[in-house]
Amino acid sequence: MAYGFMIGPAGEFGIDGARWVPLHASIEGWIESVALAYHASNRAEQITTIRGEAVDMLALHDFEPVTEVRGLADTWWRGPDSLVAIYTGEAECFGAPKFRVARIYTDLDNGDRLTAIGPGSLELGRLWGRRRGRSVW
Repeated sequence: MAYGFMIGPAGEFGIDGARWVPLHASIEGWIESVALAYHASNRAEQITTIRGEAVDMLALHDFEPVTEVRGLADTWWRGPDSLVAIYTGEAECFGAPKFRVARIYTDLDNGDRLTAIGPGSLELGRLWGRRRGRSVW
């Protein structure tokens, strides 16, 4: 791995390689992000991965940020029946926009609930076992 994980002077969680890039404003935000990725990847009917310049084409106007992850370079967005994770930390660290990645998790609303129950805490609702589709652009 060409970088290491580090904690910044204000408690940010980030990576340090060619340069320091804070991914989340806190360690707790990073933990929430990992929990959300686990939940989304296990509950989505479809997961689509987009890389590089295609990330700029995402239309997030109907989405709201998932504030619990305290995202800086890596962010999450909540929309109707879907979640979007946008990872730009490695791209910023190495000055390589082609390293940007977005994952779109769709069809989450079949019995799942994802609601905030307090600062920095996610309640991952009923868990349903389903087949998942995956595609990469």
